[in-house]
Order: sequence, then structure tokens, then C-alpha cells
Amino acid sequence: MDKMTINILCKHYCLDEKIIRFVNEKEILLKDKFKEIDKIKEYNQYKVISKMQAAKLSSTDFNWTTGYGYGDVGRDKVEEIYSLIFNTEDALVRPIIVSGTHAITLTLSGLLRPNDEFISVTGTPYDTLLKVIGVEGAERGTLLEYGIKYKEIPLKDGMIDVDRVIENISANTKLLLIQRSTGYSNRKAITIDEMERAIKKIKKQHKDIIIMVDNCYGEFVESREPTEVGADIMAGSLIKNPGGGIALTGGYIVGKTDLVEQIANRNTAPGLGKDCGLTFGTTRSTLQGLFLAPHVVAEALKGALLVGIVYKELGFEIVPDIGDTRSDIIQAVKFNSPDRVIEFCKGIQEAAAVDSYVTPIPWDMPGYEDRVIMASGGFIEGSSIELSADGPMREPYFAYFQGGLTYQHCKLGVMKSLNNLYNNDLIDKNKLTI
Repeated sequence: MDKMTINILCKHYCLDEKIIRFVNEKEILLKDKFKEIDKIKEYNQYKVISKMQAAKLSSTDFNWTTGYGYGDVGRDKVEEIYSLIFNTEDALVRPIIVSGTHAITLTLSGLLRPNDEFISVTGTPYDTLLKVIGVEGAERGTLLEYGIKYKEIPLKDGMIDVDRVIENISANTKLLLIQRSTGYSNRKAITIDEMERAIKKIKKQHKDIIIMVDNCYGEFVESREPTEVGADIMAGSLIKNPGGGIALTGGYIVGKTDLVEQIANRNTAPGLGKDCGLTFGTTRSTLQGLFLAPHVVAEALKGALLVGIVYKELGFEIVPDIGDTRSDIIQAVKFNSPDRVIEFCKGIQEAAAVDSYVTPIPWDMPGYEDRVIMASGGFIEGSSIELSADGPMREPYFAYFQGGLTYQHCKLGVMKSLNNLYNNDLIDKNKLTI
């Protein structure tokens, strides 16, 4: 890093030069890891372009309709491209799907009927889904209230316990849920190789059971996707990885035609399915974000590695570890202190281009049982493919870092977060050696 860059970091961002040099030193150790990420990025970029070409994407596809959305060729083109990229029969990609949790909920409620059972085979799912299921919170309209049964099987040594899953499948079990990402847990993301192993073994004995994957934070991290190794249906958010920081809103569901049709009927109404639903002129931004997604995900992954190595060198436990195979963009740091989590998130917010002056504080965020602190100064509100960090205010006090449209933005966030911990005597300063 040249002197001019160091000067602007010290002068404008009030960074201690010791922090800058420490982060730069740790960055050098990641050179080989960055090359591995770039190889996957290159493959995924060519894949995305080839599928857009295969669908004959045209400038006229960016026009849009009104009313019911009949004949919305742009909407249909988006869904064709998504199905091609994820190697599935069909897709539902809509701006009216408001979040990843909404996409997952649509999938579950579209496929499951009273007395059906589904099993989470990756342990307890993400906090917001617990209220959807009905195991936490008192909201009405949960899956349990509709007579749908639920079980969960914990991971075994960080992997899907396939034998126990098979033992727990009953005549009423219709669907198995795999949550790819770590969520608010201390486990690593489930890799594509691990999914492939588990799905093959389960399908060998239960070929008709539906394998569903919550793919949030996982798109384009590896060179294959869950639907390419046997998953029947998959859901995610457009303001995470596949939106590339450009998509304004929305969610996607990809999978087998009969399953997507059932979900589309739940999304609109039986008989209407995918044929209705206005896209409100979002086709261009949705596809432009998808085009940029492989590059943006690679930048976010490099940022996650930088967070990981910096805080590991300072003595903090990190998940995943530097040498682990990564299958989502999230880097968790175990801080063992609410003050450290708060100061870390403040530093991420201070590095934002938008709302950098806002101070994040823990609050009762809708859908969560614990108070949550969230640093999220994005051009798209709530976009967690942009530089962001969050964590629930509960022991052992993990902070979860994700996103970053450019690596340099990630690096600024790392330096600002570390500067905050340093200035508030929340790290061992003796370890901050050059």
C-alpha cells in the first residue's frame, strides 16, 4: 500500500497506522486463497454469460407490462435464465418475494399439506424460520398451526447425519430441508460435496422424498450448485449473492416443474400460477445483478477471508477456518463479549458509503427472539451481499460478517472494525505486531 493511500486512511478514516500495516501484512498471507477464488469466479462468470446467450436475452426483454402482467416476456426470460444457470426444469423469480425467508416459506407452504412432515437435516434452522414453522413465537399462520409436522436432526461432526435422517423418515415425511449457510450458528456451511454425498444416500432408499435447499448466501461460492447434485427444489434471495448488489428486491425458487408449479399456485392462486405477476420494471436490474454476481461473490469471499485471518491472528475463534472449504460468504467471529460485537458492527457501519454516520445498536428485530445488531449501509436496503455484519445478542456472542461489492470496501470494513476494538481496549494489543 503506497503512502498516499495510507495518508487518506489515516486522515479521513482516523485509522491508526499500526492497524493499516497489520491488516496489510495479513492480506499477503491470503494470496494463494485469492487465486482459488478467482478460478471459481472465472468459471461461474462464463457459465452465467453462456446461459444468458442460450436464452437469447434481448434488449427488448427489459420492457415491461402493467396490470396482471400477462405476456411479460422479460419476466419469463429471467425465469428461463435462472433455470438454465441452476440446471433445473423451471424457476419462479419475482420481486414480490420479499426475502429469503419468504421464498423458503412459499416453498414449504406450497409443497406441504396437513399431516405431512418435514425434517430439517442440518439442525435448527435460521432464527426467522423458527417462527414460520411455529416452534418459537406466537404468530398465527405457522406451518404447525396448519397441521404440518416438523422434526430436526442435528449435524454429526459438522456433517449431515445421513443414517439418523433415514431412520427418522416416516410414511408422513414428505420433504427434507438442507440449510446450506451457517445462519446464526457456530457451524461451517454445508459444502456441495457433502450435499451430494447425503442426497445420493437418502435418495437411494427414498427416491420420492423432496430434497429442498435453502441456498441463501451460497450462490456462486462453488462451481456447482445444490440442484446440480440432486436437490429437487431450492430457494434464495435476490438481495444476497445472485442479485450482485444491483437487484432492487425479490427472491427465487428453482427446481422440478411440478414442484415450482405448486409453489407458483401458492404465490398467486391456483389456475394463475406463473402466468400472472407484474415485475414492475425490475427485469434489467435483476439480470444485470445476476451478470455481476460471480465477480461480486468473489470479492465478498476475499473480504471474508481477510476478516478471518485478521481476527484469528488476534486470538479469536473463527468459523469457517482459513483452510476450510467455503460454501457461503459468511465469516463468523466468536467474540465472547457483547461489547466486542457492538464495536465490530459499528466499524463495519462506519465504513459504509451509505449511512456511515448511523450508529447501529441492538434492537428487537422482527422475526428474531433475541435482540439483533445489524450494520448495513447499503445502496439496496437490507442487501447482505453489500458490506454488512450482524449478530444476535446472546452467548457466545458471534458476529457474522458478509458481503462487500468490492474487496477494497471489505478491507476498509476490517480496518475500521479493528480500529474500534483497538481504541476501546477490547483486543490484546500485544498481538497487534507487525
